[in-house]
Amino acid sequence: MSSTEGSSRAADKSPRQQVDRLLVGLRWRRLEEPLGFIKVLQWLFAIFAFGSCGSYSGETGATVRCNNEAKDVSSIIVLFGYPFRLNRVQYEMPLCDDDSTSKTMHLMGDFSAPAEFFVTLGIFSFFYTMAALVLYLRFHNLYTENKRFPLVDFCVTVSFTFFWLVAAAAWGKGLTDIKGATRPSSLTAAMSVCHGEEAVCSAGATPSMGLANISVLFGFINFFLWAGNCWFVFKETPWHGQGQDQGQGPSQESAAEQGAVEKQ
Repeated sequence: MSSTEGSSRAADKSPRQQVDRLLVGLRWRRLEEPLGFIKVLQWLFAIFAFGSCGSYSGETGATVRCNNEAKDVSSIIVLFGYPFRLNRVQYEMPLCDDDSTSKTMHLMGDFSAPAEFFVTLGIFSFFYTMAALVLYLRFHNLYTENKRFPLVDFCVTVSFTFFWLVAAAAWGKGLTDIKGATRPSSLTAAMSVCHGEEAVCSAGATPSMGLANISVLFGFINFFLWAGNCWFVFKETPWHGQGQDQGQGPSQESAAEQGAVEKQ
């Protein structure tokens, strides 16, 4: 019994010991440095960016009142959200005649490309910064001794900077078009029943776009974070050291020549 209990305790302790060793090996003070602190901000704001965009949902609507006494007031409520393929969103338009009751309509526009690109970039940024933090905190010796890691990190950082600028600008333009396509006045303008005299159409409440607007803001914040981090990553690369050596070289030579002249 004692041997079995001892083996079970050893088995229970081994995963705990592995976790403890992993946590002990992390150098948390690296987070106080600009390179580590900015990576944490990149990780957080990547979550905010793709989370606010990917979880957005809104609604628009209108009311149609037929002049016919047999018809009641019809309320139209249209739900839409990510990935903003509005041309696939259906709603029923009432008809003010006795032959048919309604007609299936669709919103106009497909804005899935900028929205999906924005969310995908946020997800890739999330995973890359998480992997970079593990490498920087746990395996910092590899990051400093192997010069390839800083070079790869610098190239990836520059690439993400460019992509965040493109994604934030494209998503901002797409969001502006979405606001125009989902405006209640655009909804009533697209319904043919509202153009005649047989019905009176009233626009509903304007969709709330607060969360979508914040996602665009997070996109530009990510751009500035990645752009600012380019300098700190560049300082870790051999290119930065070569520039300093070249700058110090002529000064040392001139000092040596001046000393030889003084001796003469």
